[in-house]
Amino acid sequence: MIDKFEGKAMLRSVRRARAGLLAAAMVIACTLGAPASAQDDTMTAIAIPAQPGAIPLGTGPMPGTTATESWHKQYGSQFARNVTESTLTPFLPDPAKANGTAVIVAPGGGFMTLSMENEGWDVAKALAAHGTAAFVLKYRLNPTANDLADFQKALAAMFSAAGKPKSGPPTVGSGSAPAFPNIAPMLADSKAAFALIRKNAAQWHVDPDKIGMVGFSAGAGLTLSTALQAPETKPAFIGLIYGPMNKVDVPADAPPLFDAVAADDPIFGSAGFGIIESWKAANRPVEFHYFEQGGHGFGMYPKTTTSTGWFDEFVRWMRMHNWIKADQ
Repeated sequence: MIDKFEGKAMLRSVRRARAGLLAAAMVIACTLGAPASAQDDTMTAIAIPAQPGAIPLGTGPMPGTTATESWHKQYGSQFARNVTESTLTPFLPDPAKANGTAVIVAPGGGFMTLSMENEGWDVAKALAAHGTAAFVLKYRLNPTANDLADFQKALAAMFSAAGKPKSGPPTVGSGSAPAFPNIAPMLADSKAAFALIRKNAAQWHVDPDKIGMVGFSAGAGLTLSTALQAPETKPAFIGLIYGPMNKVDVPADAPPLFDAVAADDPIFGSAGFGIIESWKAANRPVEFHYFEQGGHGFGMYPKTTTSTGWFDEFVRWMRMHNWIKADQ
């Protein structure tokens, strides 16, 4: 039974997590963080690409929507919208090189779109090259207009309502923020992903106790919520890449945290370091990288800023904890 003091503590934790997720919901990765090369920033509708090996998670259709999944291309990368059926796509290393560690990769996009390539497949392929089983989570999304032009107009309207010019991202805490998204379906998808990997651990050469999760922007918010609000998933570690920076209530058994954000990130760069302080206060392992430049949404784009090195640092951190072998 939870007494009133424990109940209040849990409520504070949920409210703080929601505050960070609200900020993440304002971030639409497809409009931010262009690669250094001069890629076209125009959104172009594309056919739904082949997704070999994608496994339906069986969490059901997105409640209350009749939208149909659609994809577009921007900055030379592919994005999904109106995802109503969640899937998990394995990227498995050579069994002879598998180190037993698995990472669930959660792309970002403000819970309205998913940066499937830059923050999903490319990350998973890079992890698999280091002997780590990676799984891209295509989680369900809040519905948006089926027509791409209408979707772009909705984005512009959201940015304008947030008190910033239409060409730029909103400032957290200013203006009229959009309503907090219902992430219960996304959290259910995350739980199902952990369960599926553990169910197939032997087949995929995964140690059930070495399954972590890394997320980007809104995907980082989902990763944080998974660790704090779904303790049954028991992630071995979590990585938050340009995610919420607000304070949270950290349990005594919280997983080790890797956190990376750029100082010039227009959403989280000036949001303080509350989450780092929270992990330290709980005496839990935490590694933090605060890059001078990189903006928001840099992911695996080959930019000239030091933020491009986040993945190498993440691998070094995993080696330090023996989740990746020294020679991988």
